[in-house]
Amino acid sequence: MIDKFRADPMSALAPIPSGACVAVGGFGSSGRPDTLLDALCDLDRRGLHVIVNNVGSDFTGIGRLLAEGRIRRLTASFPVLPDFYDEYFAGRVELELIPQGTLAERLRAGGAGIPAFYTPSGAGTMLTDGTFPLGYDPDGQVAERMQAREHRSFSGREHVLEYGIVADFALVKAHKGDRKGNLRFRLSARNFNPLAAMSGRYTFAEVEHLVAAGDLAPDDIHLPGVFVDEVLLRSELSPRQPAIPRSGS
Repeated sequence: MIDKFRADPMSALAPIPSGACVAVGGFGSSGRPDTLLDALCDLDRRGLHVIVNNVGSDFTGIGRLLAEGRIRRLTASFPVLPDFYDEYFAGRVELELIPQGTLAERLRAGGAGIPAFYTPSGAGTMLTDGTFPLGYDPDGQVAERMQAREHRSFSGREHVLEYGIVADFALVKAHKGDRKGNLRFRLSARNFNPLAAMSGRYTFAEVEHLVAAGDLAPDDIHLPGVFVDEVLLRSELSPRQPAIPRSGS
């Protein structure tokens, strides 16, 4: 049996380089892999392209990556943390804003080997016509805009072409996982986690409970181990203090 369990998050995530594209599961703090995100920060990785539904509401998790200046580009649906916009308009981070359903389907498509698909979401808006600002320069001027999408009409309704997302790495959190990488998610944590896991070329799963192979009944497995490369236990240490935003943000 291939044992995918790793005891040390720091050594497990060491192969993730600065500049990597990383898909992250969770919706705000629900189902967010904080143990893995903290390890990524402690490894001092920077210039990351982070793909996640939303940043969160404080300086933990994705918020810690932002506060420490580690994000180069954010692909997301709800970057609600106000400090994110300070970074965005100052030209320190790029924003690729995507409708939530489109983001979910792009992650799923990438994991399923589907290169592209058409969707009506976003058609006729600045998110698909090439006018939404991807990034700003330090003077507050638009430096680059999101690429315009190809449009096509189906049954009289306008659709746009979207591409599947294949990330270099994925970080996800599950309630239970076995040593083969089979995962079970709990309640609302079963949101973007399975999709993010599928999209990663190499996927790390943080689990609250590690069980023996065979303990999870086939019908209880939400994501099969074929999509997971390494399994780590969630840290039981006290939550770290929120990071302090960078000066000038």
